[in-house]
Amino acid sequence: MYQPPHFREDDLGTQQALIRQNPLGLLITAGASGLIANSVPFHLDATASAKGTLRLHLARANGQWRDIAGGTPVLAVFQGPNAYVTPSWYATKQETGKVVPTWNYAIVQAKGPARVIDDAEWLLAQIGSLTGEHEGVRERPWAVGDAPEDYVRSQLKGIIGVEIEIAEIEGKWKVSQNRPVADRQGVAAGLGEMPDQTEMVELVRRYGDLGAE
Repeated sequence: MYQPPHFREDDLGTQQALIRQNPLGLLITAGASGLIANSVPFHLDATASAKGTLRLHLARANGQWRDIAGGTPVLAVFQGPNAYVTPSWYATKQETGKVVPTWNYAIVQAKGPARVIDDAEWLLAQIGSLTGEHEGVRERPWAVGDAPEDYVRSQLKGIIGVEIEIAEIEGKWKVSQNRPVADRQGVAAGLGEMPDQTEMVELVRRYGDLGAE
């Protein structure tokens, strides 16, 4: 992706944290069927390979897995916090008027070879890991074992597994750090008035060296 140096985030731990916090990624392939993109919940195993391994499952009726089985490389995109930035928040607007709107965002792209896994035990483990990760925060978490075993086994027949060993991973944190300090402060203050933008405010302050609020 387009990467101005001041937006690049190369820390693997930070990249992996964004994936964990935003596991619904976009799986993109360009195989015999052409360009295909599907939104899929991913599970990241950070220790399975040097840069991490992504595991997921697709509906067996979803033909994208056939392109993956044919050896096509894959791209997974994970979108983190994002926000429209009005130039009205910039001190520069009052000083020169030479300002335009923009959009702040944090994003991770992961590429690598993928393999299709048509194995019921692997799928059961993948679903268990994925479910456990998201049910674990609940007071009364649901587990795969709560459903009748024959029902679970029948559901497994309708899906197929995919595993991606990450070969390349890029992070881009475009969060106003290229603006003058007064503009960064204005963005943090403006977004701070929006209750749904607490994550972006924190990023603007951290990457803009504004300190904790």
